[in-house]
Amino acid sequence: MSVDDKIKNEAMRLRMLGNTFTDIQKYLKKPVPKSTLSYWFQNLSMDNKARYKLGKRIKNKLEIARQNSIISIKKKRELKNKEFLKRNKNLYSVINNPDTSRIALAILYLGEGFKNPKRSIVTFGNSDPKTIRLFLYLIKKCFAINETKFRCTVQCRADQDIKYLENFWQKITKISKNQFYKARIDPRTIGKPSKKLDYKGVCRIDYFSADVLNEILSIIEIITKGR
Repeated sequence: MSVDDKIKNEAMRLRMLGNTFTDIQKYLKKPVPKSTLSYWFQNLSMDNKARYKLGKRIKNKLEIARQNSIISIKKKRELKNKEFLKRNKNLYSVINNPDTSRIALAILYLGEGFKNPKRSIVTFGNSDPKTIRLFLYLIKKCFAINETKFRCTVQCRADQDIKYLENFWQKITKISKNQFYKARIDPRTIGKPSKKLDYKGVCRIDYFSADVLNEILSIIEIITKGR
């Protein structure tokens, strides 16, 4: 029997035991292309036990490959994020510039604020704690704020724990619990369980000052003029 025949027979034996192409290539003493293995095995009949073993190995390899891909993508994303942070770290000092802070506040309010000047109240709401913190930081930096004029309302789903949410947003906003209005439950959610378990509802902040509202709106008008 030639060396090639011995290798082929060994490959056939390994295949009958339920080994994958990769496993067989690793066990053989001589490198054999997958195309050659596929040709050798085209008429090979495997028993159920070997088929089950082969299917399980293929499934495990695919799962390992999937997990490795996730890890690789995560590492690449982390490296990119570090690069972005390094590139833009100077913006932290830029945002402290009074004019920059006013522009940032106006843009933030343009997207998430209630812009009716007839109400004479600055009203801002969001479900993201970082956005709420940023809004409060900017409005306090840009204006001489009277803390007692703040009011806070939690807007949530019917099956959520209101006390927990109010405590959560009180810690985020540092607004006194005495300045929290009664929580508002969305009637459309009654009888419908929440799917996002980490959802903390929307925190709505009201600040009672017509002057602050109108100045924010005037900045919005200036930076959006002609655009």
